[in-house]
Amino acid sequence: MTDPIPFDMPVEGLSTEERQWGMYAHLASLAGLVVPGLFFLGPLVVWLMKKDQMRFVDDQGKESLNFQLNILLLGIALGAMVVPVALITFGFGALLIGPVILLLGILAIVMPILAGLKANEGVAYRYPYILRIIK
Repeated sequence: MTDPIPFDMPVEGLSTEERQWGMYAHLASLAGLVVPGLFFLGPLVVWLMKKDQMRFVDDQGKESLNFQLNILLLGIALGAMVVPVALITFGFGALLIGPVILLLGILAIVMPILAGLKANEGVAYRYPYILRIIK
């Protein structure tokens, strides 16, 4: 078994191609802007294409996919909560959940851009506060 890639530090000996594909693994999630709800599809495709060829892309693809799956699951949970909470609180609960859903959408766009920039610098980026479903 190979040593784990150290995160938040530049990885030595990466080629330009590896760094670029690492960046693509994160930025591919922005394809979800075209097909809402499928933010995870782009990182999944990049990861499946390159995971056996490039160790850095394997690591960053899994990280990006984990983040997008977390966002998807949180979105589904919040969406399922809107109607019951709105009914129980006569609409006031929806005023609280709505901004949280908006913030989640903004995070789904901004965080992959930041991660892509770091990956292009050769840094193994880790998204904060996520469950790593795919190991």
